[in-house]
Amino acid sequence: MSKKINLLHAFRIPAVVLSATLFYALFLILKLETLAIIFVLFAILLGSYRLFYETAVSILKKQFALDYIAILAILVSLATQQYLVAAILALMISSGRTLEDYGVSQAKKSLTKLAERIPNEVFLWKNGKISEKIKIEKIRKNNEIIIRKGEVIGLDGVLVSDDGLTDESSLTGEPYTIEKIQGDPIRSGTINIGNPIVIKITKEQKDSAYNKIVEMVKNAQNEKSPMVRMADKYSGVFTVVTLAVTGFAYAISGFDLTRALAVLAIATPCPLIIATPIALLGGVNASSKKHIIVKKLASLEILSRAKVLIFDKTGTITLGRPRITELKNLSDFKNSEILAISESIERNSLHPLAKAIVNYAKNLNAPIIHATNIEEKIGVGISGVVSKKTYTLSKLKSQDGMTIGLFEAKKHIATFKFEDEIKEESKEIVKNLKNQGFELFIFTGDKREAADKVVRNLGQDIVVMAEASPEDKQRGIAQLKKQGKITAMVGDGINDAPALALADVGMVFSNEEQTAASEAADLVFLGGNFSLVIDSLNIAKRTIYIAKQSIFFGIGLSVVGMIFASFGFIPPIGGAFLQEAIDVAVIINALRTSR
Repeated sequence: MSKKINLLHAFRIPAVVLSATLFYALFLILKLETLAIIFVLFAILLGSYRLFYETAVSILKKQFALDYIAILAILVSLATQQYLVAAILALMISSGRTLEDYGVSQAKKSLTKLAERIPNEVFLWKNGKISEKIKIEKIRKNNEIIIRKGEVIGLDGVLVSDDGLTDESSLTGEPYTIEKIQGDPIRSGTINIGNPIVIKITKEQKDSAYNKIVEMVKNAQNEKSPMVRMADKYSGVFTVVTLAVTGFAYAISGFDLTRALAVLAIATPCPLIIATPIALLGGVNASSKKHIIVKKLASLEILSRAKVLIFDKTGTITLGRPRITELKNLSDFKNSEILAISESIERNSLHPLAKAIVNYAKNLNAPIIHATNIEEKIGVGISGVVSKKTYTLSKLKSQDGMTIGLFEAKKHIATFKFEDEIKEESKEIVKNLKNQGFELFIFTGDKREAADKVVRNLGQDIVVMAEASPEDKQRGIAQLKKQGKITAMVGDGINDAPALALADVGMVFSNEEQTAASEAADLVFLGGNFSLVIDSLNIAKRTIYIAKQSIFFGIGLSVVGMIFASFGFIPPIGGAFLQEAIDVAVIINALRTSR
C-alpha cells in the first residue's frame, strides 16, 4: 500500500497540472474566458517552473542546457496564444521529470538496501548491564554497546565479551563465519550469530567499514559520468538541428509560428536528458545485485572499452586460501606453542597466509592465547608481544613466496610452508577473456617459479611480472597506459592499492575489509568469486550499449517527427503528445539495464 501512496505522491504536480488544464477546457466551453485563462496560466506555471529555474541556474553556471528548446516552445505557444499547447507541454515536461525521478529511484532501489541493513539505534552497555537505547550516530569511540543474537553490527570495535561468533557474508559475499575471542576486532555490517556480545567502539559511524561501502554507492549515484557528458555533447548537435528544422518550417510555411511550434513541441523534452542517467544508474543497480559495488559511474563507460586486464595472483586467480603443507620446528618450543604464538598474532591480520595459520592452529586444537602491540607492515610481515617477548612472522626472501618464518628477535624459531590452489572457475574464465580479445597480465609479489606454475595451469598466453613490489605494479600500469591502452586492474590486497588507483579501472575483491585497496578501486567485489570479473565486464558493455541505444533511438524518432511536422503533417498538440510517447519509450528501454 505504501508503494502506491508514494507513486501517487510523486505524480502530484502532473496531476494538478492536468486538473487545471481540464478546468481550462471546461471554462472555455462555458465561455468563462477569464477563469479559463487563470487556470491555464496556473497549469503552465506549475508544470514548467522547475524547467525555467534549472535553466536559469545552468546559465549562471555557464553550462549549456537542452532545455532551451522546451522554454522556446512554451514561449512560442504563449506568443501565438495557443494556451492549450503550452499547458500540454507543461504537463508533459512535469510528467517527464517525475518519470525520470521515479525511474532513478527504481534504479537505486537495491542499492539503498545496503544502508537499510544497519540499525538506527543500539543499546549502550554500562556497569555490566544494558543502559539506554540511543541513535547510532551518537555513539562515540570507546563507548560499549551490546549486540543481541541475529542483530547486524552497526559499528567497528573490539570484543569485550569472552567470545563470539559473527557472520561476515555481507562483506565477503560468502557464507563465512568467524569465531572471536576477547580483544578481537569486530567489523560493522557483520551479523552476530552467537550469544549476545559486548563491543567497545573503535570507529564512529562516519568512519565505520560498512559505512564506507554505503558511501561508495552514494558517490556513484551522485557522480556525473563521461557518458552523461557525451549525452550533453549530442544534445548540442540536436539543438542546432532542431533550430534549423524549426527555421525551415517557419520559412516554407510563410513565416507561420504555428508550424514552427509543432517542430519545437516534438523536440521537447529531449530523451537525452532523461534516459542516459537512468541507464547508467540501472547498470549500478544490476552490479549491486551481483555483489559488485560501482563507486564511480565513469568506470562503467571506461570498462566497456578496456581490452587490457592485469591481475594480482593470490586471492584473485588463486583461492587466496593457502593451506600449510609443512611446519618445520627450528627451536626447543613444542609445535603447539609455536602454533599458539603464531595464531595469537596472525589472528589480527587479513592476509591469506595469516588465515591459513589460524585455521591450522584451530584444527590441531592449539592453545588460545592473547597477543598485544600488534604491528603489521604491508609486504613485510606482522609482529606482536606474547608473554613479554616480541615475535615476528615474515616471508623468507629466498623461498618461492609461499614460505614464512617465525622469529623471536633475530632467532629463527619455525618455518611454515604453504600451497595455494587456482580457483575452480579461473581456467575457464581466463580462456573466455582471451577468446574475447583481452590482453592479459599477472603482476604478483610471488617468485617467478610460483607465478609460472599458475600460468601453466591456466594454459593461456599471459605476460607475468613476478617479485613485484607495489611500486613495480604501479610502474607496470603506467607503461601500459603510455602505450595508449585502456587498463583494468584486478586485485585483492592492500599492496595492490597503488596500481588499482593508477589503472583506468581498478577492481578489487574485498574478502573482508581491504580498506586501502577498496578505497583505491573503482569497482569492489563483495566476495572472492572470480566470475564477478566477467559479470562486471558484461554489465558494463550492456549498460553502455543500452545508454547509446536510448540516445540514438530518442534522437532518431524526434528528428523524423520534426521533419513531418515541418511540412504540416503534425499539429503542435500532436507533436507534444508524440514527444511524450518517445520519452516514455526511451525511459522503458533505459530501465532494462537494471535487469
